[in-house]
Amino acid sequence: MSDELLSIRELDAHYGDFQALYGLDMSVNPGEVIAIIGANGAGKSPLMRSISGLLANRAEQIVYRGAPIGGLRADQVAHLGIALVPEGRQLFPSLTVEENLVLGAKVGRTGPWSLDKVYDLFPILRERRGQASTSLSGGQQQMVAIGRALMANPELVLFDEISLGLAPVVIKTIYDALPGIVGAGLTAMIVEQDISKALSVASRVYCLQEGRVSLQGRTDAITREEITAAYFGVDA
Repeated sequence: MSDELLSIRELDAHYGDFQALYGLDMSVNPGEVIAIIGANGAGKSPLMRSISGLLANRAEQIVYRGAPIGGLRADQVAHLGIALVPEGRQLFPSLTVEENLVLGAKVGRTGPWSLDKVYDLFPILRERRGQASTSLSGGQQQMVAIGRALMANPELVLFDEISLGLAPVVIKTIYDALPGIVGAGLTAMIVEQDISKALSVASRVYCLQEGRVSLQGRTDAITREEITAAYFGVDA
């Protein structure tokens, strides 16, 4: 029996008539941090949406803990222990910070993450708990999105464009928090435009190019030249 937490085999993904992914193969082991890099349009977000159930696929194309989940709805995938921090945060503007966080716990999973633990991770959210979520800065909203995902007590967290549009000081705050997140026994997949940031926290990396895996391997065994070639689709 495989020890893989997540197994992706020959994954195709479509937005209507547009095909975004072509036969992707990928694996994630328990406790790993996997970086997903690639240029705009490479297929990173469709991959995250497929795993989380927001894009429907054939059941056998995505296997989680040995069970095919490619055909499940997003709420069913969340109940199994996969949480998505979506691109653009997608908070509920009519709800407070705390109300957005509490929504994450509605999946009913038990585990170490609670409001107090999220507030310990991001103290500014405790101060702003009663404010409308969209009154916060972009970085603080990203903290809410991360906290909401953690409140679901997942085993696998998908971070889609974790630092997109954020100021460097905010990006540092979020990356400083990552060891405390994955150190709690979680597995993570991080979509990131900043290659250096991604490689600094990940043990393995997959580079996507036009919907296909152009490079994969351990971050300590892949050269920057190889990454550049795979990223832009040129010869190394």
